[in-house]
Amino acid sequence: MELMLKNFSGDTKFTAKVKILLIKIYGPSPLKDSVLERAIAFYELESLSQGKVNVLKNEMTKLVQIDSDKSNKKLFNLEREQQVYLKSISAERNERAQHLQQICRDILELCEGESLVETKRKSAELLGTIQLLLPTEGSKVAVENERSKPLYRAVLALRLLDQACLKNPSSADALTQELADIVAVDFNELRNGSAEAFRQFADDVKIPVIMAAILQDIGHYHPKAQNIIKGLDGKLDHFRTLQVAERKALLQINYRETTKYLLNGIGAVNYLGDSVAEREAFASTQIKTLRFVKQLLMSSVQPKLGVGNLLKIPQIYTSIVLSTKDNYNYKLLPRVYQVLYKNAERGRCSRSVVDALYQITGDFPQGFGVIYMPNDVYQEARYEYAIVTQLYPDKPNEPKCRVTSRHLTFIGHGHDLVVKKSNNLYFVETAQNFSSMSKARLNEILSLLSSNYLERKELDLLPRCWQPVEYFSNKVNQKLWSRAR
Repeated sequence: MELMLKNFSGDTKFTAKVKILLIKIYGPSPLKDSVLERAIAFYELESLSQGKVNVLKNEMTKLVQIDSDKSNKKLFNLEREQQVYLKSISAERNERAQHLQQICRDILELCEGESLVETKRKSAELLGTIQLLLPTEGSKVAVENERSKPLYRAVLALRLLDQACLKNPSSADALTQELADIVAVDFNELRNGSAEAFRQFADDVKIPVIMAAILQDIGHYHPKAQNIIKGLDGKLDHFRTLQVAERKALLQINYRETTKYLLNGIGAVNYLGDSVAEREAFASTQIKTLRFVKQLLMSSVQPKLGVGNLLKIPQIYTSIVLSTKDNYNYKLLPRVYQVLYKNAERGRCSRSVVDALYQITGDFPQGFGVIYMPNDVYQEARYEYAIVTQLYPDKPNEPKCRVTSRHLTFIGHGHDLVVKKSNNLYFVETAQNFSSMSKARLNEILSLLSSNYLERKELDLLPRCWQPVEYFSNKVNQKLWSRAR
């Protein structure tokens, strides 16, 4: 890790860790050992491996029927070859399982702290950093968004999990009840702050939820799925909108091959040690983890009111905020809940769990660039820039932000601010209140808050939001979550 951090010396340590995690999950990685690259390699070798095992079995079956020293010797050699081959396959599977579970623990470490307050801050920082690292315009938007989705939805799933389990019984009761039926969770101990209960909860519930979020779309990279996505000749745009029949076929393949990869390509981590009792307990835990991940993946297809919503709702949210479609429009990201609530109305997910996520994120995604009118605007007609940096807003349409400009000058250490709806230019009625500002003054402001003339030409005179990717590329400006000054 420390060696890899040196490759991102132009970033803060946290930003560098996020970049490394994104590489480890969906690559491309220098050693071709990301979760995605390992899955692709497994799919490519799967049929060949099975073919080799079948050939060995057939040859051995023939030799068993022949009783001679020569055939017995050859049979012995084939059996030994089969054992060595199966052992190598098992070792590769175990290595993939260890790699994935370590990544899950790295994610937990990066987005959770000693207290709920610290966990909220770290999760906001992780989600915001992902958003701020991604291009919002140009040809790389779809590719970079696609690579970032698994980590983004994993963090959302964790916070949804907390919302459902750490609060007193509420509208998420169906989800909580189903969760209790699947895994042994003492919710009263969790709500009372038991350290041991939290540790057990992380091992038995949070790690499987992260695993499921990471693997949720891995089956898209199976050759049969790729034939649909890219076409048999591999020339189709794999981010295009699929036909209904194609989409249904892809969903079936994805579920089947993701489950197969979970069970055959990942499986349980091997126990290292001599204790029989520890081995049995370890094996039991691993089996429960795999069973729970499979249950999450299966129920996310048609979640109704249960645990599948932990994956399905973050998946829908992420597919919009980190869209890969041609119609991606950064300005429309705050409208994500219009889509989520429509899905809930159509029975595709639970409205109560959508409500829970709405409480967590509000309308404005982490890292979104907000433009607001300061309260002292009567002294000098102007607007200022801020970035959404905190979860759990008191009102969903009034984001908690870090100020990034003061008196039309970018700053690296601003103060925290709740941007009221009446000050937020994203809302049409607010912008109309300030539409009397002269063109000359608006051009003057743009000249100060945009980097060059060509950029200013693309901006509205009274912009609704701003795109802080360039601002965040400066290491000094990456400390948006440090203590405000």
